[in-house]
Amino acid sequence: MPKEVKVPLSAEEQAGERPLIAATRADHAVFVVVTLLYWSTLYVYVPILSPFMKSGGYADGLIGIVLGSYGFVQMLVRFPLGLQSDKLHKRKPFLMLGMITGAISCLLFMVPGSWLWPLAGRMMSGVCASAWVAFTVLYAAYFAASDATKAMSNISVLTVAGQLIGMILSGWLSDAYGWNAAFGAGIVLGAAGLALAFAVKEPREGVARAPISLRHLREVIRTPSLRQVSTLSILAHSVLFITMFGFTPLKATSLGASAGQLTLIVVAFMVPHGLASLVTARWLVPRFGTWNVIGAAYLFSGLFTVAIAFSPNLGLLALTQALNGFAQGMHLPILLGLAIRPFASAKRATAMGFYQAVYSVGMFAGPFLAGFVNDRFGRDYGFWLGGAFAAVALLLTLYWKRSTGSDSI
Repeated sequence: MPKEVKVPLSAEEQAGERPLIAATRADHAVFVVVTLLYWSTLYVYVPILSPFMKSGGYADGLIGIVLGSYGFVQMLVRFPLGLQSDKLHKRKPFLMLGMITGAISCLLFMVPGSWLWPLAGRMMSGVCASAWVAFTVLYAAYFAASDATKAMSNISVLTVAGQLIGMILSGWLSDAYGWNAAFGAGIVLGAAGLALAFAVKEPREGVARAPISLRHLREVIRTPSLRQVSTLSILAHSVLFITMFGFTPLKATSLGASAGQLTLIVVAFMVPHGLASLVTARWLVPRFGTWNVIGAAYLFSGLFTVAIAFSPNLGLLALTQALNGFAQGMHLPILLGLAIRPFASAKRATAMGFYQAVYSVGMFAGPFLAGFVNDRFGRDYGFWLGGAFAAVALLLTLYWKRSTGSDSI
């Protein structure tokens, strides 16, 4: 049997097999903890935010404005922050910015007297969320280019885990010690994350990547598939920020839920949400096709969003959350991957920056419009609005599937 001859790797291939940052296990561990603290800080008050404001006597319309301001700020800030990060080749300062603004956000919610303080707090959390792109770029540099998928899979799990930790703490602390306990915990988590962020490994010269480019932006925007995916993502985030990250907690409290019981509603949504992210790309898409899975996700998320309005007790509400959590967890990761798939590596950062800025429209428009619908017609009609957004997305999915004549975008 002839002896196998090993062909030497080219310089480019060798570079692709080496991480941009030689990170040890300890470096990975530090980054993991900082990421968990970041998402915990950002989400530690999300389940109680609408009940907290309702307890202060604010109308649903005003609550919708406060909830929507989170997405509005990201529409304005995400892309410029990405440009500045790429220009400096530095990600670590933006990690720290995320921690600082997350802690300040929680502090502003504790200031009594005016609805402007919660508005300022939620807007500051939008700045915090806009720093996320720096986390993903820096973490990817800890892996070889060939392991990029593994890196993004890991950080997706960390995202859901950090959100879940924060949201579980939210209900427990509020139930035991009052609303401000959750905000106080957010300050502590943010401060701890900021202190630990100093230990995050990044070279003095920073990490270069194919940057977000205004020059490429026009070409990126003209790509039909990106426009399709971005439109679907706006609608998906509208539904998400009307439901679990918006008015579902208020529905739960209207059915008699304590702050502690909100934790169970959160877990009912978030655990299936995370599981769906893990199984969709691996099993559902290869078996049923991209368009079919996206369409099914919108169909079920629309049905289970409307079902929230008809939930007579906490048990059935929790069931709608479990089913809705899984449905909404199906399409979001698919859309994220599709957003950058058509582009060469030099344009992917620009495509992702555009995509993230655009889907923030849904974070703003969903709760903003639902708040005014609730004020005019009653809170359950906001969930009907969420179902309508999902129905529009389903119709667009079916239309684009038929026009492409393919199972994938």
